[in-house]
Amino acid sequence: MMSNIAKMIDHTALKADTTKDTIEKLCKEASEYKFASVCVNPTWVETAAQLLKGSDVKVCTVIGFPLGANTPETKAFETKDAIEKGATEVDMVINIGALKDKNDELVERDIRAVASAAKGKALSKVIIETSLLTEEEKVRACEIAVRAGADYVKTSTGFSSGGATVEDIELMRKTVGPEIGVKASGGVRDTEGAEELVKAGATRIGASSGVSIVKGESSNSDY
Repeated sequence: MMSNIAKMIDHTALKADTTKDTIEKLCKEASEYKFASVCVNPTWVETAAQLLKGSDVKVCTVIGFPLGANTPETKAFETKDAIEKGATEVDMVINIGALKDKNDELVERDIRAVASAAKGKALSKVIIETSLLTEEEKVRACEIAVRAGADYVKTSTGFSSGGATVEDIELMRKTVGPEIGVKASGGVRDTEGAEELVKAGATRIGASSGVSIVKGESSNSDY
């Protein structure tokens, strides 16, 4: 598992105070350890794309992050802009309030706006923010994401009240079936934790602790 897990990691730096030095270090580590991608805020997409040119590491960014409360039109524009600047994967946050209001039509339109803007150009991942949802809402969010054409469902932003759990990954995998990716993110800090999530059905791990995970160390990072 250790040798394969690097290829499943989205090496992440999403804090508000992230500097260019941090992004340069992130991209260097991602190349060195052969991570799947770096996951950065939209302002850093162009920089990361330049730094990773010629490598196999993808550039992932976040859309409507971290609250998900932007309009579908804003999220679609943000997606197109990020792709033009070099992103090949986009992780969007759903409209969590709309899901809780049972306004599934808005949730689907919101996800579809991003999935359609990304189609054929970038992978689309849908962050449902599991820590804020009931089990029924988690299932409904995953079902809507599949209907809307998303490539992945993802647990968390890492900026809310909790992160990925084995139970949530199992539920999400069961709901979306074998064809859709499942990304575990938020609080994944060591090899053992990452391996448990993969065993539960995760096909990607979002973590700022990617290096610690592949080296078998532990980190106290939140994301």
